[in-house]
Parts: sequence; C-alpha cells; structure tokens
Amino acid sequence: MLRVHTRSKLMTMIFSLFVILLILGGCSSSSENNAAANKGDSAPGTDTGTSESAADDRGNTVEDTAEEPEAHKEEVRRQGRTDAPIQAGQLTAGEWDDLAAWERFNNLLNSREGSDSSTYWGFEFFNRLEVLVTSDGKAVSDATVKLIGQQKETVWSARTNADGKAYLFAGLFPDNQQPNQRTRYSVEVMAEQQKKKVSNIEVPGQGALKIDLDGELPVSDQVDVMFVVDTTGSMQDEMDYLEAELKDVITRVGDQHANQLDIKMSSNFYRDIHDDYVVKSNPFTANIDQAVRLIAMQKAQGGGDYPEAVEQALRDAVSGHKWSEDARARLLFLVLDAPPHHETQILQEMHSAITEAAKEGIRIIPVASSGVDVDTEYLLRFAAVATGGTYLFLTDDSGIGSDHLEPAVGEYETKLLNDLLVEVINRYVQ
Repeated sequence: MLRVHTRSKLMTMIFSLFVILLILGGCSSSSENNAAANKGDSAPGTDTGTSESAADDRGNTVEDTAEEPEAHKEEVRRQGRTDAPIQAGQLTAGEWDDLAAWERFNNLLNSREGSDSSTYWGFEFFNRLEVLVTSDGKAVSDATVKLIGQQKETVWSARTNADGKAYLFAGLFPDNQQPNQRTRYSVEVMAEQQKKKVSNIEVPGQGALKIDLDGELPVSDQVDVMFVVDTTGSMQDEMDYLEAELKDVITRVGDQHANQLDIKMSSNFYRDIHDDYVVKSNPFTANIDQAVRLIAMQKAQGGGDYPEAVEQALRDAVSGHKWSEDARARLLFLVLDAPPHHETQILQEMHSAITEAAKEGIRIIPVASSGVDVDTEYLLRFAAVATGGTYLFLTDDSGIGSDHLEPAVGEYETKLLNDLLVEVINRYVQ
C-alpha cells in the first residue's frame, strides 16, 4: 500500500510540475508579444532612418512593403499625384544645352544611336563655328552673322544672342554641302550700319572667332516669346497641367519685365492632317491676358497615329508671324510628344524651317513631353543646336502623365517646369 501511495504521489508531483511549466511558458510568450507590440507603438516617435519603419507607421508590415510589386507602387504614386488639384508648379523638367557641352555632343553623334538618328532625320555634318561679336568691350546682341562659301554663297546665317554669340554650320543639310571639307570660308558680321568681314576661316573652328565692332551699339528692349503646343489626344495626360504651367510662366515673365522690356507673346496650337484643324495660329500680342486666355481654351484631342504635323506648325511659327525686326531675343518654345511624319518632303520642310529660324534669330527651345522616343529626342536637340536654343524635357518626378524618356545627357538638375521656363527666358533676355 505504501508503494502504491508513493507512486501515486510521484505522478501527482510530475503532473503539477508539467502544468507549472506550461503556465510559465505562456507568460513568457505573452511578455515577448507585448514587448513587440510596444516597440511598434513607439516607432512613430523613433528616428530609425529606414523605409521599413515608415511603412510600419502607415499600417503596413515590412513583408507587405517588400513584396509589393514595384510597378504597382509606381502606378499608385502616379495616380495619387495626378489626382492633385491642377495648378502651376507640379510638372517637373530638366534642361540640357548641347552647345555648351559640345565635345559630349560630338561624342554622342559618333555613337551608333546618334549616327543613326542624324541620318534618319537628314542631318549631315555638325561642323560648327562659334562667333563672338563685341563692341566697345560689350556683347552685341542681334547682329547678323553669315558664313560665306568660296562661290560667295551664304552657307549659313544666324544672329547673335544676348551674350554676343552666334553659331554657324557648314554642311548641316545636303543642300549646303561644300565640295571640299577643307574649304576655307569668310565670316561677315552686320550690326546697325557697321559691317566687318574676316576671311580664310576653317570650319569647324577651334574656339570662338572674336570680331569687335566700333563704338557702343544700342540694345533692343523688344522680346518675342512664342509657344507652339501639340494639342492632339496623346497630350491629354499632361495638357491641363501644361496649360496651368504656361499661363503661370507668361504671367510671371510679363510682370517681371513690365517696366524694362517690351514683351510680345504668341500662343499657337497644332494637331495633324485630317483633324478639325492642323494649325491654329495667333499673332503676337502685348496683351498678356489674351495670350493666357488662348491657352486656357485649348483641349487635347485628335491625332491618332504617332507622328503629327510638326513641320506645318514650325513653318507657320517661323514664317507665318511678324517677328520683331530688331529684338533682344526671339524664343520659340515647341511643346510636343511626337515627331513629324517621316517623308522626304516633310523632312525638307523641317530643314527649311530650322534654317530660316536660325537666320532670323529665332531660338527653337523644345519641351519634350511623355511619349517622345529616341529619334524624336535627337531631332529636337538638333533643332535646338542649329538655332542657338536649348533642350528641355519633362521628367517622371512629378508623377504626372505617362513615362518620360530619360534623355542621353549628362547630369542635370530636376526643377519645376514653370520655374525652369522663366529661368530660361530670363537667361536669353538678361
């Protein structure tokens, strides 16, 4: 009996010990869970410097954030930004000036991509001569500068910018080729009643050719600013925002220079053949409010295929308007997301419009929107280079619109589009 009782007592003790261990284990687990919960509660006030903590703060687990597809997150980001109220200061953009980074531009032309694009658009040789015109030690703006060939023909004509610089090209298009690439040229400069000629010049040249005129020459207060905007359906994703940005730019530029410069604005729009209009042209006006109203009235529709009637819009912009005969700056902002149709006659019209723009001192400044492909990027940069302009392009940073092509350029600073446009205008009219 004693042996049975002892065995029973031993079994009871083992069972009791087992129960106690279970209870202690449960308490330990509960304490760990509470500690984890308390750590999560304190995260909003803890600067951990990690994105995972930020995800927890918004109620997402680290695992959920890590497993979320990148494309889905990007789409959510875009939708959230696009739903924001439409106002100026939302689109983002960058700038690249190929004329200021000429060695890099030449290297790009020697790449397969650059070579293919220049051939595709009918550009032959970017043999450039930079000319700097001064008078009494100061830059001369809007001086006519010509590159003269051996047969006394004008190979290229341009006008100096506010820095006194003009860019001349030999052999840019097939119709201004010289029989010998070693041809020597003459450069002729005309400003006011003065004319100077320098002979035996090589193109391309090493460094700037400096030409100094006599006496101090007057500087015009006239500035012509034109916006030529693609309003086809493919521009719809950014059109409303572009309207807000351009209205802001026009208003700011008008206000900033109201007492110093005589500014004229022109707002023009284009689509494609077979649309309800191809080019909607408006003359230059000093009435800034009128230019703003014209932009506000536009809606994006039409188009259909990828190319648009760019050559007709550019031809109308350059030759169909009364640009100032004397001006400190003539700026043509070409806002678009598609190239012209790739046909021989259309390419010739593009070449002709670019040549005429350079001759008249009209700087073509493209604003490349979403949808611009590689070949279109090069065409726009070629047009900017040939006319003394610069290349602007929208970026994905705003989260507005479709994806934007990352251009083949060096490091650049992303800025708000409206601020960048005002900055560029001010630089040309300084």
